[in-house]
Amino acid sequence: MGATENWHSHTLDRVYEGLASDASGLSAKEAAQRLHKFGLNELAAADHVSAWTVFANQFKNILIVILLVAITLSAFLGEVVESVAIGVIVLFAILLGFIQEFRAERAIEALKKMAAPVAHVLRDGIEKEIPAREVVPGDLLLLSMGDKVPADARIVETVNLKTDEAALTGESLPVEKVSTPLNDDALPIGDRINMVFSGTTVTYGRGRVLAVATGMNTEFGKITRMLKTVEDTETPLQKNLDRVGRVLAWAALAVVVIIVLLGVLRGSPLLDMFLFGIALAVAVVPEALPAVVTISLALGVQRMSKRNALIRHLPTVETLGSTSVICSDKTGTLTRDEMMVRKIRVAGEWYEVTGSGYDPTGGLFVDGREAKLEGPLLEFLRGGALASDARLLREDGTSHIKGDATEGALVVLAEKAGFRHVELESHWPRIQEIPFTSERKRMTTLHRDPEGGTIAYSKGAPEILISACAYLATPTGDRPMQEADREQLRAAAQDMAGEALRVLAIACKRDASLDHVEEDMTFLGLAGMIDPPRTEAAEAIRTCISAGIRPVMITGDHPQTAQAVARELGLLANGKIVTGAEVESMTESELEQRVEQIDVYARVSPEHKLRVVDALQKRGHIVAMTGDGVNDAPALKQADVGVAMGITGTDVSREAADMTLTDDNFASIVGAVEEGRGIFGNIKKFLMYLLSSNIGEIGLISAAVLTGLPLPLSAVQILYVNLATDGLPALALSVDPPEDDLMRRPPRDPNTGVFTPPVLTLMLLSGVWIAAANFGLFAWALHTERTVEQAMAMTFLSLVIIQLFNAYNFRSDRFSAFRHPLSNKWLNLAVLWELVLLSLIFHVPVLEQVFGTYTMSMQEWAVVIGVAFTVVPVIEIGKFFVRRKWKRAH
Repeated sequence: MGATENWHSHTLDRVYEGLASDASGLSAKEAAQRLHKFGLNELAAADHVSAWTVFANQFKNILIVILLVAITLSAFLGEVVESVAIGVIVLFAILLGFIQEFRAERAIEALKKMAAPVAHVLRDGIEKEIPAREVVPGDLLLLSMGDKVPADARIVETVNLKTDEAALTGESLPVEKVSTPLNDDALPIGDRINMVFSGTTVTYGRGRVLAVATGMNTEFGKITRMLKTVEDTETPLQKNLDRVGRVLAWAALAVVVIIVLLGVLRGSPLLDMFLFGIALAVAVVPEALPAVVTISLALGVQRMSKRNALIRHLPTVETLGSTSVICSDKTGTLTRDEMMVRKIRVAGEWYEVTGSGYDPTGGLFVDGREAKLEGPLLEFLRGGALASDARLLREDGTSHIKGDATEGALVVLAEKAGFRHVELESHWPRIQEIPFTSERKRMTTLHRDPEGGTIAYSKGAPEILISACAYLATPTGDRPMQEADREQLRAAAQDMAGEALRVLAIACKRDASLDHVEEDMTFLGLAGMIDPPRTEAAEAIRTCISAGIRPVMITGDHPQTAQAVARELGLLANGKIVTGAEVESMTESELEQRVEQIDVYARVSPEHKLRVVDALQKRGHIVAMTGDGVNDAPALKQADVGVAMGITGTDVSREAADMTLTDDNFASIVGAVEEGRGIFGNIKKFLMYLLSSNIGEIGLISAAVLTGLPLPLSAVQILYVNLATDGLPALALSVDPPEDDLMRRPPRDPNTGVFTPPVLTLMLLSGVWIAAANFGLFAWALHTERTVEQAMAMTFLSLVIIQLFNAYNFRSDRFSAFRHPLSNKWLNLAVLWELVLLSLIFHVPVLEQVFGTYTMSMQEWAVVIGVAFTVVPVIEIGKFFVRRKWKRAH
């Protein structure tokens, strides 16, 4: 007994037999036995992750480990300030990571919240209310409007039963249910209209259903299992930083070994050389890297929250910057999840309806002119609203519908013409009605006419009402309907359906008794409605395409509906639409081969969404998946970036996602992508700046050791250079304004990492020049009348200043440093602060003694600044050739 059986294709007798139940329900004794056998009707709890586990995971980052070693080494050297500074940075990075990640995945708990709290069942032939967790397979359930369905069940009886299955299947409209068996065993979930599913909601009518699956055997349960099997993957940023960390760890070890060995071979004391090597190793490791990355991401998160995007995990921001495909759900994401009448046909005229969703702002136009509300059009609008039970509600400046979405669209249409539903009902009060049934496919209401007598309005399927009408409303009055009229109306209805519009017909009859009211009616017109695309979604899609990001629609809706919306949004670049059944028939390799050419997937199940995301990832794409329903949760978690809707989204989708859009606006993703690209760009700037400085320091020391000169820096000077350059200037680069062409570039290939050929070229060029220029300065100072200590002091000052110039150089790896040179105010302030500190170090006697400096003359300052400035034209020349190569490549 489970969701895997094709209960929808069995006759009711066979379903009863298979579940060992009958029309009077289970006995209390049998129900208790089954509860023991099958367990509670609940979803399995998620694995608990303790706070200590999350905290311990923060130490798996190799950079954190290196920094802990650096703290120990600095303390061993007696550098208390350095040790404390590194310790504070490490603690800051660990705590931020812990706080962000301790919000453990609660998708499965959110699924449990969607279960109905109580259920109405027949036990021993008597209706009882029991906790939903006690429902068992074979229970006969009674459903009515507003109920949440407690289990997957086969429909036994239905009276106009409709359920909202958007959270499970993505279907935008309530699904009308039947009790007859369906012949196709392979029907997708959305087409099993003789079944209801756990966690969905009854929106209309009532019914009696037989529970076939509970707990983890329901369709929601299957989604839960998929969530448990989807593993979290490392982001491109995490992979890049881990790679950098490993390289730096080996570099630090190699530096220690080489410097110590060379020094000892030259006769230097072993302990002195060991301490110096340790100091240089500490300088090689960029202890500010985790802090800069964390701060960059945290500030990006703050900026994004102002742009209606909430981030759950910091690295998600950067991953968005690498996104090459956005797989978007249709309903509620690209569309408003609100039915709207788009087109009507009355008395031979076609009318276009403007506006969006349930907002009553808009109007009716014919041939581009505002329509006159008179004659048959007036009757049509009034009849559609009066034959509907939905209500248009306004709260906090927004409009929404209470009741059936299709009826709501007719009520909003009347409001656009100036007819308030409440006022219509007060002037034309309803006397009687014939409710909608799936067999009759129409609903008829009888009203008292203020001009005397009665009037009936009927709305329903076009083919039913066209056949039931004997007259046709025209501007000059009603006339008998001819067969040619009927053919013309059927063709018009077909044309509207071909545009993926849901078509309803409206008719009326005056002064008739309820027994004969649905005969010889007067046909008023046709209404075509659709869940309209968001007005801003098309522009957002164009922006994505210009940024090299490919949008793909994945929906549970009908292919024709999906195609119409996709075409209107400009999504059909290749024109390829594939259904879930076609995806099901493909092998993994076939899907992987075809996935690049498919723009729209329709009538898909959660498994299909998961397969599509997986296929795109295997093709090397960084995939963002948007969604709002329970059916989206596994794919949201599998995707590199899961994007949930904050307004229409379920708890499940929000908990499974990495990011939530508070305005449900697809356009907000574009802002998130821009932030992600900018953040990675700033991390790249920081790494270029820092590592080129480290290369320069190592090159300087190595050159001195290899040429037999004294060491050009002391351990304290090395540590200060490290602290100064890794400090405020590095943090200032993490908030550098984005470059002008950021959103006109293709997505960054995550496999290339940070160190692209241009980055390596500029980094090595800068590092080599820093080493050469400072070594030349040191050698020159030694050959003058200056002491070794004075030569070291001049080299120390030059090394700091040349790296401050470099901070401006590396604000871009392509554009000149003189393009918007002072636009980063934080960098300007950081450099100014460092220059003030340098002035103190070279003029305050106590600090001179600590750092081995002296009060230099103006000529010496000029020489040092001149040597330091040489790095600017050198890097400008390097950027010139990088730009030329980039232009040829693009």
